[in-house]
Amino acid sequence: MSAPLILGALWVIAAALTAMLPMRRQTVPGLALLLAAPVLLAWIARTHGWPWLALGLLAFLPMFRNPLLHFMRRALGRPAPVPKGPEK
Repeated sequence: MSAPLILGALWVIAAALTAMLPMRRQTVPGLALLLAAPVLLAWIARTHGWPWLALGLLAFLPMFRNPLLHFMRRALGRPAPVPKGPEK
């Protein structure tokens, strides 16, 4: 197995562990995963081709749809309300 696919599998494990953290502690590791994903996906695509990129995007986009929509709305100048946390 190649290095990009091993790092991709580790990225998935790190994302799952981050999702298990309390919401207030997910920000820093979540942003690190969000920034690392395009680099990792590009490396996978360059090494193995576009079908592996498509599979990686199918895994990445649903996990980060809310942060990506938030950043896209802010970039377009539209209101981007922050979702409320769970009630205590």
